[in-house]
Amino acid sequence: MQQLCRHDAISRIDALYAERTPFLFIIDYDGSRAYVEPVADVDAAECLFDFGGTGNGAGKRRRRPSAPQWGYTPESLDDYRRGFDTVVSNIKAGNSYLVNYTCRVPLETDMPLLEMFLCADARYRLWLKDRFVCFSPESFVRIDGGVIRSYPMKGTASLSRPEAERELMDSVKEAAEHATIVDLIRNDLSMVAGNVRVARYRYCERIDTNRGPICQTSSEICGDLLPGYGRRMGQILFSQLPAGSITGAPKRKTMEIISRAETYERGFYTGVMGYSDGRMVDSAVMIRYVEQGADGELCFKAGGGITAKSDLLSEYEEMKQKVYVPVY
Repeated sequence: MQQLCRHDAISRIDALYAERTPFLFIIDYDGSRAYVEPVADVDAAECLFDFGGTGNGAGKRRRRPSAPQWGYTPESLDDYRRGFDTVVSNIKAGNSYLVNYTCRVPLETDMPLLEMFLCADARYRLWLKDRFVCFSPESFVRIDGGVIRSYPMKGTASLSRPEAERELMDSVKEAAEHATIVDLIRNDLSMVAGNVRVARYRYCERIDTNRGPICQTSSEICGDLLPGYGRRMGQILFSQLPAGSITGAPKRKTMEIISRAETYERGFYTGVMGYSDGRMVDSAVMIRYVEQGADGELCFKAGGGITAKSDLLSEYEEMKQKVYVPVY
């Protein structure tokens, strides 16, 4: 697949959607690079995708006979503290209310990228040969019948203890973080839609992983697209980027803080992947992401939201908690 710049990606999405041609799109974190390909032209030897049971990889799932080897080396607490302190100091200075701070975690496993894709049990799965695999639980936007919906996911807890879900829902810090993102997404949708409303607020979803079950909180925000939306689908999608749940608020200023705090390039991690059948659009935020370097080494990229109420050790543990594969 040919990599496109932002302008060309928007134009191609606009054209394919207007022609009612089914297509796949993959957009990086800052929206500067993208792949946009008619589904009929996607080479299964190079790219497999399965978004909610749709895609050239939808029928390609198998169970692993044994648990995967899964070793990882997160950065030290002291190294994590440096980025965390940069984020917190900016929040205290009034430059942001919420910052999604992420890390690069070297990974050791007996599963190559393709096997992770084939064995992962996730709502959204994507594999690019020798590049990365993503098994995301988080929807980005869905568009159908003139209605646009977004499902930000913010708040994670291990279900290793019976009271974990209740503690997550009762957490003042987690509630404030979730409310901030819901408000941000409402504003983002208002750029392209009217009658924006919160259809469901802060509900829990269970996710099974190789390290045990976790729960995450999401909300559903929706709006009615303005007339003529079918001629500018690329513009609509790019107007929502990057996803609020993996940046923070206010979005642009928070992205500047992220660039100073993080010590690596996100690339396609925390970007967006999606599919259109020519009418409906479904997409996901590219979290739960494993990348392969030029030397063949693997790394997992993970993080979480930081607020003024964040505790260093709790955020460090949440980051490590997200280094999993949904294979069990």
